[in-house]
Amino acid sequence: MIKYKLICKNCDTSFNSWFSSSKEYEKLKKLRHLNCHNCNSLNVEKTLMAPSVVNSKENILSIQKDKKFLKVKNKIKEYQKFIKNNFNYVGDNFVHEARSIHYSKDNKSKGIYGKASSDDISELKDEGIDTETIPWFNDNEN
Repeated sequence: MIKYKLICKNCDTSFNSWFSSSKEYEKLKKLRHLNCHNCNSLNVEKTLMAPSVVNSKENILSIQKDKKFLKVKNKIKEYQKFIKNNFNYVGDNFVHEARSIHYSKDNKSKGIYGKASSDDISELKDEGIDTETIPWFNDNEN
């Protein structure tokens, strides 16, 4: 498919039209099947037009942002895999378990991960309990 910008030589109306090929345009022109939608004149010609460039600056920036996002997302997924393999998941009991580990003198348990609100995390930090927050992608997210 090819898109041409056409202009009516009678009323100066310009419009775009799609053709299966440049040969198809020439064939329709020769058969006098091209007419102006404004004045119905058959005096319609192609005009100069710049080709559409697929990789415009905006598209390139968008693709770069997508690549950066995917790179970061993949790195986070690597961290998630490491955490799942090396820490115990405690779910919504994270705050309770973190305090238990911190205040127990003989508890040599493996690290934990789970869910906590930002207020709970602030309270834990105020108590001197070291925590980290990372973004988390669910396994079913693409």
